[in-house]
Amino acid sequence: MASIAKDVGRVWALIKEIPVAMVVTHDGRGQQIRARPMAAHPAQEEGAIFFLTDADSLKASEVEGNNSVCLAFADNNSRKYVSITGRADVVDDKNRIKQLYSVYDKAFWPDDNDSRIRILQVIPESAELWEGAGRVVTALKLVAASLSGERTELGKNEKVGFDR
Repeated sequence: MASIAKDVGRVWALIKEIPVAMVVTHDGRGQQIRARPMAAHPAQEEGAIFFLTDADSLKASEVEGNNSVCLAFADNNSRKYVSITGRADVVDDKNRIKQLYSVYDKAFWPDDNDSRIRILQVIPESAELWEGAGRVVTALKLVAASLSGERTELGKNEKVGFDR
């Protein structure tokens, strides 16, 4: 059990390191999926990742139709990647909005009292992470593999379940 807790802890650490996630939602009928970059606010102690969104946004209505979402975090410079599968809800919590709202959010809403602001709350169910070596090591491994014709290991890959 300790390794599962350690793996989940590593997932949370990576989420905290990578500030933006591509949030993937369904159109509600299963025909189309959409991804958009959003600033992530992870709260490990609550087992949730929060995003600010607009009440009238397409993603809000998509989540109401199908709350299964995917979050894709990527830091190409350090070769760290995390994919989260979870359940999302659109929440109207004025206190949490005030906590999460930052100067960057002024691009979307004039202040944290804007009645259109909602929270997209994602509860992770499972994750997959990839951690690779730095650019130089990765490049050397790729060159060696192409010259030898053998498959190479570029980093660590793990599948992690969240205990509910």
